[in-house]
Amino acid sequence: MDPVPDETHARAGGRRRWWTLLAVSTAQLLVVLDSTIVNIALPSAQQSLGMTDANRQWAVTAYALAFGGLLLIGGRVSGLLGHRRAFAAGLVGFAAASALGGAATGPGMLFGARALQGVFAALLAPAGLSLLTTTYTETRERGRAFGVFAAVGAAGAAVGLIAGGLLTQYAGWRWCLYVNVPVALLAALGTAFVPHAPPLRATGRLDVPGALLSTAGFAAVVYAFSEAEPHGWGDPKVLALLGAGVLLLAAFAAVELRAPHPLLPMRVLLHRARGGAFAAITLMFVAMFGFYLFMSYYTQTVLGYSPVESGLTLIVNAAAALAGSMLVAGRLHGRVAPAALIVPGLVAAALGMLILTRLTADTSAVLGAYLVPALVLTGLGLGCVMPPTAALATAHMRPHEIGAASAAYNASQQLGAALGTALLNTLAASAAAAHLASAAGTTATAATVHGYTTALAVGAAVLLAAACLTSLLATPRPEREPEPAAEAESAYAKEPEAAGAQQVSRT
Repeated sequence: MDPVPDETHARAGGRRRWWTLLAVSTAQLLVVLDSTIVNIALPSAQQSLGMTDANRQWAVTAYALAFGGLLLIGGRVSGLLGHRRAFAAGLVGFAAASALGGAATGPGMLFGARALQGVFAALLAPAGLSLLTTTYTETRERGRAFGVFAAVGAAGAAVGLIAGGLLTQYAGWRWCLYVNVPVALLAALGTAFVPHAPPLRATGRLDVPGALLSTAGFAAVVYAFSEAEPHGWGDPKVLALLGAGVLLLAAFAAVELRAPHPLLPMRVLLHRARGGAFAAITLMFVAMFGFYLFMSYYTQTVLGYSPVESGLTLIVNAAAALAGSMLVAGRLHGRVAPAALIVPGLVAAALGMLILTRLTADTSAVLGAYLVPALVLTGLGLGCVMPPTAALATAHMRPHEIGAASAAYNASQQLGAALGTALLNTLAASAAAAHLASAAGTTATAATVHGYTTALAVGAAVLLAAACLTSLLATPRPEREPEPAAEAESAYAKEPEAAGAQQVSRT
């Protein structure tokens, strides 16, 4: 018997929803991958384009500044254009910027292309997460979708290091940028199958003071973190940038509290469970990006791995992250409170880092006894943390606020990654120098390993602190807090699995 029209329509809608997941996951991979893939290619690009040691960092910093500084504006623009339209525009723009960077004839052209990539990534990331949030409302489908999305994001940084090593060694550094073009364009073509939703009705003028303050504040903080790595946290320039960034963000918060149509409504941040999600993902990225930095340096400088071998080692971490996201967090979505996934995930990642703190310069059987267990635990932890935090970040949001919540979630990741790279690298260098100066007869290699293990111990402490903070924020209150919701958004307020936030309240 032929299916009835309603069944046919439902099946077609289901197929279109999975096309949404494929396109959004591909975009997420591009955004995360481009935060790390250029790091491996940077030495070759520096030699090819004649970059100096002083300015080569801009190949990385330009992307981070534009991406982190413009995320909140990207979230607002996504809502005004319509998430699908903004998503497609972000993909096409990202592809064009990548092609421009791959064809760079000098440092300035490369830096400009990387900044342009960041601009379009700031539109692409919140639009993608918003599409996912509005497309999947049924409990089981939502769990699977956020599991896949988070798995791609969790594995993206590791995939970037792997792809960067392979492409640089066998195809040339330019292909670390060219590879984005076909992937982004295929994802853009896939948006034709994404269910259409009209742009949201404008809710007043753009919050220009908030936009300027948020862009300047986030850019100053991210730039301070990037400058702290080579110059140290006591450098006057770093301190001035940090101070300016903090003041600008404080002014931004004050403006948003009084603005009639704020760029970032404070209820996005002040909701208890949502605040716990932002804190957890920020601190997770602080620790994990320091961990990836350690893996790259340790395997190449101490173990003598090639860049390709170093990158391939991270396949274990990527596979574990996929398992944690899809087989654990994805399947348990809607069945357990989000904190029951986030807290164990943070603890597992901390244990993985603590395993590596036992390394010395003379440790044998490093790969099987230390690296593989650490990679598995950190991957599983990251995979268990990302789906529930991504879902909680957009839970109970009014339709016109979903873009802002998505942007804030991505901004948390960006700030965590920038801080973790700078903070843990600085700690490792300081601890190595102190150990070399104080320990008689120690070797440079032994001091280097000591610096790495010290930084990883701090990373583990950050994760354990995040677990404690998340537990406190996720502790149920005697009564559920009412969430104001307009009639047009009743589907979000009534959806009990809207990222699991209601479970936290009534557990």
